Amino acid sequence: MELNRREIVLGGLAAVATGVGGLPAEAATSYFAGTAVDNGVTYKKTNFAKIDKQWHKQIVKYKSSEPAGTIVVDTIHHFLYLVIENQTAIRYGVGVGREGFQWFGRANVDRKALWPKWTPPPEMIERHPELPAFVEGGSPRNPLGPRALYLFRDGVDTGYRLHGTLEPWSIGTDASSGCIRMFNESVIDLYQRCPVGTAAQVLPHIADQAPKG
Repeated sequence: MELNRREIVLGGLAAVATGVGGLPAEAATSYFAGTAVDNGVTYKKTNFAKIDKQWHKQIVKYKSSEPAGTIVVDTIHHFLYLVIENQTAIRYGVGVGREGFQWFGRANVDRKALWPKWTPPPEMIERHPELPAFVEGGSPRNPLGPRALYLFRDGVDTGYRLHGTLEPWSIGTDASSGCIRMFNESVIDLYQRCPVGTAAQVLPHIADQAPKG
Protein backbone atom coordinates (compact mmCIF):
# COMPACT_ATOMS: atom_id res chain seq x y z
CA MET A 1 0.00 0.00 0.00
CA GLU A 2 1.40 3.38 -0.94
CA LEU A 3 1.11 6.07 1.73
CA ASN A 4 0.72 9.72 1.00
CA ARG A 5 3.27 12.30 2.11
CA ARG A 6 1.30 13.43 5.17
CA GLU A 7 0.91 9.88 6.51
CA ILE A 8 4.62 9.16 6.14
CA VAL A 9 5.74 12.41 7.74
CA LEU A 10 3.33 12.11 10.66
CA GLY A 11 4.27 8.48 11.13
CA GLY A 12 7.94 9.39 11.29
CA LEU A 13 7.30 12.01 13.92
CA ALA A 14 5.24 9.57 15.94
CA ALA A 15 8.25 7.27 16.09
CA VAL A 16 10.24 10.06 17.71
CA ALA A 17 7.43 10.86 20.11
CA THR A 18 7.00 7.30 21.30
CA GLY A 19 10.70 6.47 21.51
CA VAL A 20 10.65 3.51 19.12
CA GLY A 21 13.72 1.37 19.62
CA GLY A 22 14.64 2.98 22.93
CA LEU A 23 17.15 1.31 25.25
CA PRO A 24 18.05 1.78 28.90
CA ALA A 25 20.39 4.74 29.27
CA GLU A 26 23.44 2.62 30.15
CA ALA A 27 22.97 0.33 27.13
CA ALA A 28 22.34 3.25 24.78
CA THR A 29 25.47 5.04 25.95
CA SER A 30 27.64 2.09 24.92
CA TYR A 31 26.70 2.71 21.29
CA PHE A 32 28.63 5.97 21.28
CA ALA A 33 32.36 6.62 21.55
CA GLY A 34 33.67 10.14 21.88
CA THR A 35 32.63 13.13 19.81
CA ALA A 36 33.42 14.72 16.47
CA VAL A 37 32.88 18.21 15.06
CA ASP A 38 31.09 18.68 11.76
CA ASN A 39 30.49 22.15 10.33
CA GLY A 40 30.78 23.64 13.80
CA VAL A 41 28.43 21.11 15.43
CA THR A 42 29.69 18.59 17.99
CA TYR A 43 27.97 15.22 17.87
CA LYS A 44 28.42 11.77 19.39
CA LYS A 45 30.40 9.34 17.24
CA THR A 46 29.06 5.86 16.71
CA ASN A 47 30.92 3.12 18.56
CA PHE A 48 31.35 0.79 15.59
CA ALA A 49 33.03 -1.80 17.81
CA LYS A 50 29.53 -2.34 19.22
CA ILE A 51 27.96 -2.64 15.75
CA ASP A 52 27.80 -5.90 13.77
CA LYS A 53 30.25 -5.55 10.88
CA GLN A 54 27.59 -6.32 8.28
CA TRP A 55 26.09 -2.87 8.96
CA HIS A 56 29.40 -1.03 8.50
CA LYS A 57 30.00 0.92 5.30
CA GLN A 58 31.86 -1.29 2.81
CA ILE A 59 32.44 -1.87 -0.90
CA VAL A 60 30.74 -5.06 -2.11
CA LYS A 61 30.02 -6.92 -5.33
CA TYR A 62 26.59 -5.86 -6.53
CA LYS A 63 24.97 -6.89 -9.80
CA SER A 64 22.49 -4.29 -10.93
CA SER A 65 21.13 -2.82 -14.14
CA GLU A 66 21.06 0.61 -12.48
CA PRO A 67 23.67 3.11 -13.70
CA ALA A 68 26.56 4.17 -11.51
CA GLY A 69 25.55 6.87 -9.06
CA THR A 70 22.10 5.40 -8.35
CA ILE A 71 20.89 4.79 -4.79
CA VAL A 72 19.14 1.45 -4.26
CA VAL A 73 17.49 0.72 -0.91
CA ASP A 74 16.98 -2.96 -0.10
CA THR A 75 14.30 -2.75 2.58
CA ILE A 76 14.21 -6.54 3.05
CA HIS A 77 17.86 -6.90 4.07
CA HIS A 78 18.31 -3.39 5.52
CA PHE A 79 20.98 -2.15 3.13
CA LEU A 80 21.38 0.98 1.06
CA TYR A 81 23.60 0.61 -2.01
CA LEU A 82 25.26 3.40 -3.93
CA VAL A 83 26.02 1.80 -7.28
CA ILE A 84 29.56 2.37 -8.57
CA GLU A 85 31.49 0.88 -11.48
CA ASN A 86 32.31 -2.74 -12.37
CA GLN A 87 29.28 -4.36 -10.72
CA THR A 88 30.18 -3.04 -7.28
CA ALA A 89 28.54 -0.71 -4.82
CA ILE A 90 29.14 1.08 -1.56
CA ARG A 91 26.86 -0.62 0.95
CA TYR A 92 25.50 1.00 4.11
CA GLY A 93 23.42 -0.61 6.83
CA VAL A 94 20.10 1.15 7.39
CA GLY A 95 16.96 1.07 9.49
CA VAL A 96 13.74 0.96 7.49
CA GLY A 97 10.05 1.61 7.98
CA ARG A 98 7.83 -0.74 9.93
CA GLU A 99 4.84 -2.37 8.25
CA GLY A 100 2.24 0.24 7.43
CA PHE A 101 4.77 3.07 7.19
CA GLN A 102 6.68 2.10 4.08
CA TRP A 103 7.11 3.71 0.69
CA PHE A 104 8.51 2.00 -2.39
CA GLY A 105 9.31 3.21 -5.88
CA ARG A 106 11.61 5.42 -7.92
CA ALA A 107 12.48 8.97 -7.01
CA ASN A 108 15.25 11.57 -7.14
CA VAL A 109 17.16 13.45 -4.49
CA ASP A 110 15.77 16.93 -5.17
CA ARG A 111 16.87 18.51 -1.90
CA LYS A 112 19.72 18.05 0.56
CA ALA A 113 20.11 19.61 3.99
CA LEU A 114 23.13 20.07 6.23
CA TRP A 115 22.13 19.67 9.89
CA PRO A 116 18.44 19.92 8.92
CA LYS A 117 15.89 21.64 11.11
CA TRP A 118 12.90 19.72 12.43
CA THR A 119 9.42 21.24 12.73
CA PRO A 120 6.65 18.88 13.84
CA PRO A 121 3.36 19.73 12.05
CA PRO A 122 0.39 21.07 14.06
CA GLU A 123 -1.38 17.71 13.86
CA MET A 124 1.52 16.01 15.62
CA ILE A 125 1.80 18.72 18.26
CA GLU A 126 -1.91 18.24 18.97
CA ARG A 127 -1.48 14.50 19.41
CA HIS A 128 1.81 14.78 21.27
CA PRO A 129 1.85 18.12 23.14
CA GLU A 130 5.15 17.15 24.78
CA LEU A 131 6.94 17.64 21.46
CA PRO A 132 8.79 20.90 20.86
CA ALA A 133 7.35 23.19 18.20
CA PHE A 134 10.74 23.41 16.53
CA VAL A 135 14.15 21.81 16.89
CA GLU A 136 17.17 23.61 15.48
CA GLY A 137 19.55 21.72 13.24
CA GLY A 138 22.45 20.37 15.25
CA SER A 139 20.44 19.99 18.44
CA PRO A 140 21.12 16.67 20.23
CA ARG A 141 17.32 16.20 20.23
CA ASN A 142 16.95 16.55 16.47
CA PRO A 143 15.95 13.10 15.09
CA LEU A 144 17.26 13.84 11.57
CA GLY A 145 20.91 13.97 12.58
CA PRO A 146 23.64 15.70 10.57
CA ARG A 147 22.22 15.29 7.05
CA ALA A 148 18.99 14.67 5.19
CA LEU A 149 18.41 13.77 1.55
CA TYR A 150 14.83 14.37 0.43
CA LEU A 151 13.24 12.13 -2.20
CA PHE A 152 10.89 13.63 -4.78
CA ARG A 153 8.97 11.94 -7.59
CA ASP A 154 7.89 13.97 -10.61
CA GLY A 155 8.74 17.10 -8.68
CA VAL A 156 6.52 16.19 -5.72
CA ASP A 157 7.94 15.55 -2.25
CA THR A 158 7.30 11.91 -1.32
CA GLY A 159 7.81 12.67 2.38
CA TYR A 160 10.55 10.05 2.30
CA ARG A 161 14.01 10.97 3.60
CA LEU A 162 17.42 9.42 4.01
CA HIS A 163 18.79 10.81 7.26
CA GLY A 164 20.87 10.23 10.37
CA THR A 165 19.63 8.80 13.64
CA LEU A 166 19.73 9.23 17.39
CA GLU A 167 19.47 5.44 17.76
CA PRO A 168 22.40 3.63 16.13
CA TRP A 169 21.22 0.33 17.66
CA SER A 170 18.16 0.49 15.36
CA ILE A 171 20.21 0.07 12.18
CA GLY A 172 19.41 -3.31 10.63
CA THR A 173 15.81 -3.33 11.90
CA ASP A 174 12.31 -2.28 10.88
CA ALA A 175 12.32 0.51 13.42
CA SER A 176 11.39 3.76 11.70
CA SER A 177 7.99 5.02 10.65
CA GLY A 178 8.58 5.71 7.00
CA CYS A 179 12.05 7.07 6.37
CA ILE A 180 15.44 5.44 5.99
CA ARG A 181 17.76 6.05 8.91
CA MET A 182 21.54 5.67 8.71
CA PHE A 183 24.49 5.95 11.05
CA ASN A 184 25.40 9.61 11.23
CA GLU A 185 28.83 8.88 9.76
CA SER A 186 27.18 7.00 6.88
CA VAL A 187 24.70 9.72 5.98
CA ILE A 188 27.51 12.30 6.01
CA ASP A 189 29.42 10.11 3.56
CA LEU A 190 26.38 9.52 1.33
CA TYR A 191 25.55 13.23 1.32
CA GLN A 192 29.01 14.03 -0.02
CA ARG A 193 28.73 11.46 -2.80
CA CYS A 194 25.20 12.22 -4.04
CA PRO A 195 24.43 15.53 -5.75
CA VAL A 196 20.92 16.90 -6.13
CA GLY A 197 19.28 14.96 -8.95
CA THR A 198 20.65 11.57 -7.87
CA ALA A 199 18.28 8.75 -8.88
CA ALA A 200 16.98 6.46 -6.14
CA GLN A 201 15.02 3.23 -6.10
CA VAL A 202 13.41 1.88 -2.94
CA LEU A 203 12.72 -1.84 -3.36
CA PRO A 204 9.56 -3.36 -1.84
CA HIS A 205 9.33 -6.15 0.69
CA ILE A 206 8.75 -9.64 -0.73
CA ALA A 207 5.12 -9.65 0.40
CA ASP A 208 4.48 -6.54 -1.64
CA GLN A 209 5.87 -8.22 -4.76
CA ALA A 210 3.27 -10.99 -4.74
CA PRO A 211 0.86 -10.98 -7.71
CA LYS A 212 -2.44 -9.33 -6.95
CA GLY A 213 -5.48 -11.34 -7.99
